[in-house]
Amino acid sequence: MHTNGSPLSVAQRPNSRTDPVMRSPLCKPEGLPPRSAVGFLLLDSSLRAIAFNTEAIRVLSYPNRLANVRPADVFLAERIRESLLDREPSRESPLVKEFRSGRRRYVCRTFSVDTKGLSQASIAVLLERAPVGLLPLSPVSEQFKLTRRERNALEHLLQGLSNKEIANRMSVSPNTVKAFLRLIMLKMEVSSRAAIVAKIMMTSP
Repeated sequence: MHTNGSPLSVAQRPNSRTDPVMRSPLCKPEGLPPRSAVGFLLLDSSLRAIAFNTEAIRVLSYPNRLANVRPADVFLAERIRESLLDREPSRESPLVKEFRSGRRRYVCRTFSVDTKGLSQASIAVLLERAPVGLLPLSPVSEQFKLTRRERNALEHLLQGLSNKEIANRMSVSPNTVKAFLRLIMLKMEVSSRAAIVAKIMMTSP
């Protein structure tokens, strides 16, 4: 597997059992490659995993032992549907930006794929452990019933951006950003930007 700029280029499927990218069925624990810091999934247009590394299985199965995971294709289909599929997908990606596996938080990064040699490939996904202190937006969005656009505005707000900067990131007007933030305040029952952050800090697990 290698990268070559954007979109992500993906090498041909390896033949060795110890290569880092595998296809189902999942290989036995004694044949596992060394641990990677990042989980990798290669999905087709139906979001079916056509290639993956062992760390992706570890991430999505935590806290279960890797040896106890069901056949990889069945397991991944279920976990993609339950944990990675965004209920309000954006134009950029049908997957969430962050999620939980057990009590751990992960960031989900998606990339379009150069399909040369892999005609079914559509999306490459990287699953990375979230840095300490990253606020979990999925539970917050669900608790306060935020829309996808409200969640996007909240995400930028938590990065310390001004209304104008948020407007530029979201390709909307500053007045639209103000409207999003007013709706968020209404749903959270607070009256300021600072109070939004404080509310999230108090309600986050």
